[in-house]
Amino acid sequence: MPELDAAQSGTFAIGGDLEVNRLGFGAMRITGKGIWGPPEDAAEAKRTLLRLPELNVNFVDTAESYGPYISEELIGEVLAPYGQGTIIATKSGLTRTGPDQWHQLARPEFLRQGVVTSLQRLKLERLDLWQLHRIESGTPLEDQFGVIADMQKEGLIRHVGLSEVSVADIEEASRYFKVATVQNHYNLTNRKSETVLDYCEKNGIGFIPWFPLAGGELAKSDKQFADIAEKHDASPSQIALAWVLKRSPVMLPIPGTGKVKHLEENVAAAGIALSDEDFQTLDAIGRKG
Repeated sequence: MPELDAAQSGTFAIGGDLEVNRLGFGAMRITGKGIWGPPEDAAEAKRTLLRLPELNVNFVDTAESYGPYISEELIGEVLAPYGQGTIIATKSGLTRTGPDQWHQLARPEFLRQGVVTSLQRLKLERLDLWQLHRIESGTPLEDQFGVIADMQKEGLIRHVGLSEVSVADIEEASRYFKVATVQNHYNLTNRKSETVLDYCEKNGIGFIPWFPLAGGELAKSDKQFADIAEKHDASPSQIALAWVLKRSPVMLPIPGTGKVKHLEENVAAAGIALSDEDFQTLDAIGRKG
Protein backbone atom coordinates (compact mmCIF):
# COMPACT_ATOMS: atom_id res chain seq x y z
CA MET A 1 0.00 0.00 0.00
CA PRO A 2 1.37 3.47 -0.90
CA GLU A 3 2.39 5.87 1.86
CA LEU A 4 -0.61 7.34 3.67
CA ASP A 5 -0.30 11.08 3.13
CA ALA A 6 -2.97 13.24 1.50
CA ALA A 7 -0.27 15.78 0.64
CA GLN A 8 0.76 13.45 -2.20
CA SER A 9 -2.38 14.56 -4.02
CA GLY A 10 -0.94 18.05 -4.52
CA THR A 11 -2.49 21.32 -3.41
CA PHE A 12 -5.08 23.80 -4.60
CA ALA A 13 -5.79 27.30 -3.30
CA ILE A 14 -9.55 27.71 -2.80
CA GLY A 15 -10.52 31.25 -3.69
CA GLY A 16 -6.87 31.92 -4.42
CA ASP A 17 -5.81 32.04 -0.77
CA LEU A 18 -6.92 28.87 1.08
CA GLU A 19 -4.39 26.20 0.18
CA VAL A 20 -5.52 22.63 0.88
CA ASN A 21 -4.33 19.17 -0.05
CA ARG A 22 -6.49 18.15 -2.98
CA LEU A 23 -7.65 14.85 -1.51
CA GLY A 24 -10.24 15.82 1.08
CA PHE A 25 -12.86 14.12 3.21
CA GLY A 26 -16.63 14.07 2.82
CA ALA A 27 -18.38 13.94 6.19
CA MET A 28 -21.81 12.73 5.05
CA ARG A 29 -21.18 9.13 6.16
CA ILE A 30 -20.47 9.91 9.81
CA THR A 31 -24.25 9.87 10.33
CA GLY A 32 -26.91 7.14 10.56
CA LYS A 33 -28.61 5.10 7.87
CA GLY A 34 -30.24 7.28 5.25
CA ILE A 35 -27.93 10.14 6.40
CA TRP A 36 -30.32 10.49 9.32
CA GLY A 37 -29.53 10.59 13.02
CA PRO A 38 -26.29 9.58 14.75
CA PRO A 39 -23.90 6.97 13.34
CA GLU A 40 -24.33 3.35 14.40
CA ASP A 41 -20.76 3.35 15.72
CA ALA A 42 -20.13 6.84 17.10
CA ALA A 43 -16.74 5.86 18.53
CA GLU A 44 -15.51 4.68 15.12
CA ALA A 45 -16.82 7.83 13.44
CA LYS A 46 -14.88 9.93 15.96
CA ARG A 47 -11.73 7.86 15.42
CA THR A 48 -12.12 8.47 11.69
CA LEU A 49 -12.26 12.23 12.24
CA LEU A 50 -9.26 12.13 14.56
CA ARG A 51 -7.27 10.28 11.89
CA LEU A 52 -7.73 13.09 9.35
CA PRO A 53 -4.98 15.44 10.58
CA GLU A 54 -2.63 12.49 11.03
CA LEU A 55 -3.05 11.73 7.31
CA ASN A 56 -2.72 15.40 6.27
CA VAL A 57 -6.35 15.56 5.17
CA ASN A 58 -6.98 19.26 5.75
CA PHE A 59 -10.11 19.83 3.63
CA VAL A 60 -13.32 18.54 5.21
CA ASP A 61 -16.70 18.92 3.50
CA THR A 62 -19.98 18.66 5.40
CA ALA A 63 -23.50 20.15 5.40
CA GLU A 64 -26.12 21.11 7.95
CA SER A 65 -28.47 18.61 6.30
CA TYR A 66 -26.20 15.64 7.09
CA GLY A 67 -27.99 14.10 10.04
CA PRO A 68 -29.34 16.77 9.99
CA TYR A 69 -26.77 18.66 12.09
CA ILE A 70 -25.07 15.45 13.33
CA SER A 71 -22.09 15.68 10.99
CA GLU A 72 -21.33 19.29 11.89
CA GLU A 73 -21.78 18.58 15.60
CA LEU A 74 -19.32 15.67 15.53
CA ILE A 75 -16.75 17.69 13.57
CA GLY A 76 -17.02 20.54 16.06
CA GLU A 77 -16.81 18.18 19.02
CA VAL A 78 -13.85 16.15 17.75
CA LEU A 79 -11.72 18.51 15.66
CA ALA A 80 -12.24 21.99 17.10
CA PRO A 81 -10.10 23.95 17.71
CA TYR A 82 -8.85 23.18 14.24
CA GLY A 83 -5.21 22.85 13.34
CA GLN A 84 -3.57 25.51 11.23
CA GLY A 85 -4.47 25.08 7.58
CA THR A 86 -7.53 22.91 8.17
CA ILE A 87 -10.53 24.10 6.16
CA ILE A 88 -14.06 23.03 7.11
CA ALA A 89 -16.53 23.59 4.29
CA THR A 90 -20.27 23.29 4.84
CA LYS A 91 -23.51 23.77 2.94
CA SER A 92 -27.13 24.84 3.27
CA GLY A 93 -30.06 24.78 0.88
CA LEU A 94 -31.61 21.40 1.63
CA THR A 95 -33.98 20.48 4.44
CA ARG A 96 -34.85 17.02 5.76
CA THR A 97 -38.06 15.25 6.74
CA GLY A 98 -36.70 11.74 7.29
CA PRO A 99 -34.10 9.16 6.21
CA ASP A 100 -33.10 9.58 2.55
CA GLN A 101 -35.57 12.48 2.18
CA TRP A 102 -34.15 15.75 0.85
CA HIS A 103 -36.03 18.93 -0.08
CA GLN A 104 -34.70 22.11 -1.64
CA LEU A 105 -35.12 25.24 0.47
CA ALA A 106 -33.10 28.37 -0.22
CA ARG A 107 -35.21 31.24 1.03
CA PRO A 108 -32.99 34.02 2.40
CA GLU A 109 -34.04 33.54 6.02
CA PHE A 110 -33.33 29.80 5.84
CA LEU A 111 -29.88 30.30 4.32
CA ARG A 112 -28.98 32.90 6.94
CA GLN A 113 -30.19 30.62 9.72
CA GLY A 114 -28.07 27.84 8.23
CA VAL A 115 -24.91 29.93 8.26
CA VAL A 116 -25.42 31.18 11.81
CA THR A 117 -26.19 27.75 13.27
CA SER A 118 -23.40 26.04 11.28
CA LEU A 119 -20.96 28.48 12.85
CA GLN A 120 -22.22 27.45 16.27
CA ARG A 121 -22.05 23.72 15.65
CA LEU A 122 -18.64 23.86 13.99
CA LYS A 123 -17.32 26.27 16.67
CA LEU A 124 -16.13 28.80 14.13
CA GLU A 125 -16.33 32.58 13.86
CA ARG A 126 -16.35 32.51 10.06
CA LEU A 127 -17.00 29.83 7.46
CA ASP A 128 -13.99 29.67 5.15
CA LEU A 129 -16.07 27.95 2.47
CA TRP A 130 -19.85 27.90 2.49
CA GLN A 131 -21.76 26.33 -0.38
CA LEU A 132 -25.32 26.63 -1.64
CA HIS A 133 -26.37 22.97 -1.57
CA ARG A 134 -28.95 23.47 -4.31
CA ILE A 135 -30.33 26.45 -6.19
CA GLU A 136 -34.03 26.37 -5.34
CA SER A 137 -36.43 26.84 -8.24
CA GLY A 138 -39.19 28.33 -6.05
CA THR A 139 -37.15 31.28 -4.73
CA PRO A 140 -35.96 34.11 -7.01
CA LEU A 141 -32.26 33.85 -7.82
CA GLU A 142 -31.63 37.42 -6.69
CA ASP A 143 -33.01 36.55 -3.25
CA GLN A 144 -30.79 33.47 -2.89
CA PHE A 145 -27.62 35.02 -4.30
CA GLY A 146 -28.30 38.38 -2.70
CA VAL A 147 -28.39 37.09 0.89
CA ILE A 148 -25.24 35.05 0.25
CA ALA A 149 -23.45 38.17 -0.97
CA ASP A 150 -24.70 40.05 2.11
CA MET A 151 -23.39 37.37 4.48
CA GLN A 152 -20.04 37.43 2.75
CA LYS A 153 -19.83 41.21 3.14
CA GLU A 154 -20.74 40.83 6.82
CA GLY A 155 -17.80 38.49 7.34
CA LEU A 156 -19.83 35.37 8.12
CA ILE A 157 -18.53 33.65 4.96
CA ARG A 158 -15.07 33.92 3.43
CA HIS A 159 -15.58 32.08 0.14
CA VAL A 160 -18.74 30.87 -1.60
CA GLY A 161 -19.33 27.68 -3.54
CA LEU A 162 -22.23 26.18 -5.49
CA SER A 163 -23.45 22.59 -5.86
CA GLU A 164 -25.07 20.78 -8.80
CA VAL A 165 -24.93 23.73 -11.17
CA SER A 166 -24.40 24.50 -14.84
CA VAL A 167 -21.97 26.96 -16.41
CA ALA A 168 -24.90 29.37 -16.81
CA ASP A 169 -25.64 29.09 -13.07
CA ILE A 170 -22.02 29.88 -12.22
CA GLU A 171 -22.02 32.92 -14.49
CA GLU A 172 -25.28 34.21 -13.03
CA ALA A 173 -24.06 33.74 -9.44
CA SER A 174 -20.81 35.51 -10.37
CA ARG A 175 -22.79 38.71 -10.77
CA TYR A 176 -23.26 38.65 -6.97
CA PHE A 177 -20.07 37.04 -5.62
CA LYS A 178 -16.94 35.25 -6.75
CA VAL A 179 -17.61 31.52 -7.10
CA ALA A 180 -14.70 29.72 -5.41
CA THR A 181 -15.84 26.11 -5.81
CA VAL A 182 -18.38 23.96 -7.60
CA GLN A 183 -19.52 20.61 -6.20
CA ASN A 184 -21.10 18.39 -8.85
CA HIS A 185 -21.62 14.65 -9.34
CA TYR A 186 -18.58 13.42 -11.24
CA ASN A 187 -16.45 10.29 -11.47
CA LEU A 188 -14.84 7.90 -13.95
CA THR A 189 -18.21 6.77 -15.34
CA ASN A 190 -20.35 9.89 -14.80
CA ARG A 191 -19.12 12.71 -17.07
CA LYS A 192 -22.22 14.86 -17.26
CA SER A 193 -20.30 17.75 -15.72
CA GLU A 194 -17.32 17.70 -18.11
CA THR A 195 -18.23 21.14 -19.49
CA VAL A 196 -18.55 22.55 -15.97
CA LEU A 197 -15.20 21.01 -14.97
CA ASP A 198 -13.49 22.52 -18.00
CA TYR A 199 -15.00 25.92 -17.15
CA CYS A 200 -13.79 25.63 -13.57
CA GLU A 201 -10.28 24.72 -14.69
CA LYS A 202 -10.17 27.66 -17.09
CA ASN A 203 -11.33 30.07 -14.37
CA GLY A 204 -9.41 28.74 -11.37
CA ILE A 205 -12.52 27.43 -9.61
CA GLY A 206 -12.13 24.38 -7.39
CA PHE A 207 -14.18 21.41 -8.59
CA ILE A 208 -15.42 19.09 -5.82
CA PRO A 209 -16.68 15.82 -7.33
CA TRP A 210 -19.09 13.97 -5.13
CA PHE A 211 -19.32 10.17 -5.39
CA PRO A 212 -15.74 10.13 -6.76
CA LEU A 213 -15.08 6.42 -6.12
CA ALA A 214 -17.63 5.14 -8.63
CA GLY A 215 -16.26 3.28 -11.62
CA GLY A 216 -14.17 0.73 -9.77
CA GLU A 217 -16.76 -1.95 -10.44
CA LEU A 218 -15.65 -1.92 -14.10
CA ALA A 219 -12.59 -3.92 -13.07
CA LYS A 220 -14.87 -6.98 -12.87
CA SER A 221 -15.76 -6.75 -16.55
CA ASP A 222 -12.72 -5.10 -18.10
CA LYS A 223 -9.35 -6.85 -18.11
CA GLN A 224 -7.40 -3.67 -18.90
CA PHE A 225 -8.83 -1.99 -15.79
CA ALA A 226 -8.03 -5.04 -13.67
CA ASP A 227 -4.49 -5.14 -15.07
CA ILE A 228 -3.89 -1.49 -14.18
CA ALA A 229 -5.12 -2.09 -10.63
CA GLU A 230 -2.86 -5.14 -10.32
CA LYS A 231 0.13 -3.21 -11.68
CA HIS A 232 -0.29 -0.54 -9.00
CA ASP A 233 -1.15 -3.10 -6.29
CA ALA A 234 -4.31 -1.10 -5.66
CA SER A 235 -8.03 -1.72 -5.34
CA PRO A 236 -10.32 -0.77 -8.25
CA SER A 237 -11.85 2.07 -6.20
CA GLN A 238 -8.38 3.45 -5.46
CA ILE A 239 -7.60 3.42 -9.17
CA ALA A 240 -10.88 5.22 -9.92
CA LEU A 241 -9.99 7.87 -7.33
CA ALA A 242 -6.45 8.21 -8.68
CA TRP A 243 -7.95 8.81 -12.13
CA VAL A 244 -10.18 11.58 -10.76
CA LEU A 245 -7.16 13.26 -9.13
CA LYS A 246 -5.17 13.14 -12.37
CA ARG A 247 -8.09 14.45 -14.46
CA SER A 248 -7.60 18.11 -13.47
CA PRO A 249 -5.43 20.26 -11.17
CA VAL A 250 -8.58 21.95 -9.80
CA MET A 251 -10.10 18.62 -8.75
CA LEU A 252 -10.85 18.27 -5.01
CA PRO A 253 -12.34 14.80 -4.43
CA ILE A 254 -13.97 14.20 -1.05
CA PRO A 255 -14.51 10.44 -0.61
CA GLY A 256 -16.48 9.85 2.56
CA THR A 257 -16.65 7.13 5.16
CA GLY A 258 -17.28 6.56 8.85
CA LYS A 259 -14.53 3.95 9.18
CA VAL A 260 -10.80 4.42 9.71
CA LYS A 261 -9.87 1.53 7.42
CA HIS A 262 -11.81 2.95 4.49
CA LEU A 263 -10.35 6.42 5.12
CA GLU A 264 -6.84 5.02 4.97
CA GLU A 265 -7.63 3.14 1.76
CA ASN A 266 -8.90 6.35 0.18
CA VAL A 267 -5.89 8.40 1.25
CA ALA A 268 -3.58 5.73 -0.16
CA ALA A 269 -4.93 6.61 -3.63
CA ALA A 270 -3.11 9.95 -3.39
CA GLY A 271 0.16 8.05 -3.75
CA ILE A 272 -0.82 6.23 -6.94
CA ALA A 273 0.97 7.73 -9.94
CA LEU A 274 -0.99 6.76 -13.03
CA SER A 275 0.93 7.05 -16.28
CA ASP A 276 -0.60 9.05 -19.11
CA GLU A 277 -1.26 5.75 -20.86
CA ASP A 278 -3.03 4.34 -17.79
CA PHE A 279 -5.11 7.51 -17.58
CA GLN A 280 -6.18 7.38 -21.23
CA THR A 281 -7.02 3.68 -21.00
CA LEU A 282 -9.16 4.23 -17.91
CA ASP A 283 -10.76 7.27 -19.51
CA ALA A 284 -11.88 5.20 -22.49
CA ILE A 285 -13.12 2.39 -20.26
CA GLY A 286 -15.07 4.84 -18.11
CA ARG A 287 -16.75 6.47 -21.09
CA LYS A 288 -17.87 3.08 -22.37
CA GLY A 289 -19.01 2.01 -18.91
